[in-house]
Amino acid sequence: MRPAWTALFFALMLAPALAQPKAQIDRWFADLAKAETAEDAKPIEDKIDAAFRQSGSASLDLLMTRAKQAVASGDSKTAATLTAAVNKLAPDFAEGWRLRAVLDAAAGNDGAAMIALQKVVTLNPRHFSAMADLAGMLEDYGDKKAALALYRKVLGLDPRHESAVDRARALESEVEGLGI
Repeated sequence: MRPAWTALFFALMLAPALAQPKAQIDRWFADLAKAETAEDAKPIEDKIDAAFRQSGSASLDLLMTRAKQAVASGDSKTAATLTAAVNKLAPDFAEGWRLRAVLDAAAGNDGAAMIALQKVVTLNPRHFSAMADLAGMLEDYGDKKAALALYRKVLGLDPRHESAVDRARALESEVEGLGI
C-alpha cells in the first residue's frame, strides 16, 4: 500500500495547470466558423489542435512528448508503453487515446485504432481531427453512410476542413444519390 503522501504527490502532479481556458477555445471555434477559406481556417485549426494536446499536467505532457519522440525514432514499443501510462494515469485525456489510435493504426490494428478514435470523440466531441480520421477509416472499410455522417459533423465544427469538404462531397452522391 502506498503512503498517503504519494497519492497527494500524484494528485498534484496530474492537477490541471496550463490548459487553455474553455472560453478561448470557444472563441477559436467561433472564428473557425467565420473563416472564408481553408487557408484562413488553418492557423485557427492549429491553435485548437494545440489546445487539445495540452493535458493541463506537466507530467502528462512530458510523457506525451516522450511517446511522440519514440514514435518519431521508430521505437514503437517504448511509444506504446508511454502511451499506455498516459491512458492509465489520465483516462479522460482525449489526446492520449488519439496517440494510441496512431500507434494501433501503424501496427495494422485498425479495429483498435477505430475504438481509440471513438474514445477520443466521446471524450472530446469537438475533436474534428479525430472525427475526420475515424471517418476516413470507416470509409476505407465500406461504411460510407457513417463516414459521411462523421464528415458532416466535422464540417459543423470546421466548415473549411479540407479533407472533410472533399470527402463529404465525394460521398454525398454515392450515399444519397444524385437527387434527380
